[in-house]
Amino acid sequence: MIALTYVSSATELFSEDALTKLLTKCRENNSKLGVTGLLLYKDGNIMQTLEGPGDVTRQLYAKISNDSRHHGVITLLDEDIAERSFPEWTMAFKNLSKLDAKSLPGYSEFMHTPLSASAFQDNPTKAQKLLLRFRRSLGGG
Repeated sequence: MIALTYVSSATELFSEDALTKLLTKCRENNSKLGVTGLLLYKDGNIMQTLEGPGDVTRQLYAKISNDSRHHGVITLLDEDIAERSFPEWTMAFKNLSKLDAKSLPGYSEFMHTPLSASAFQDNPTKAQKLLLRFRRSLGGG
């Protein structure tokens, strides 16, 4: 099993309706594939972790990478894992564009990190820390 984390930029900002439709489709597909994960969206930038069987997860990532709704797809982490970080979610989601991070328990300035490759390229584990922080805020431990 692997965990694969990437960032990308939307070619156009997603509306709430478009995000809802995207998530519905992702959850259906991921359920069939045995893939779990978390997607963060902020001001046109995306960070996502996918977890599942290596070949299935990498094929899904290749499909995502070729999706015309975003560009600048950069892999931050691609690693073997013993267990999933997001086992309960076919795709957990948080829209950070409207989030008042200062109101979250455990707030730190780290929560204002942009979801862009430049923010995480030098230290990809920062992406993992951000995603795990949101797992906790969504009630996943």
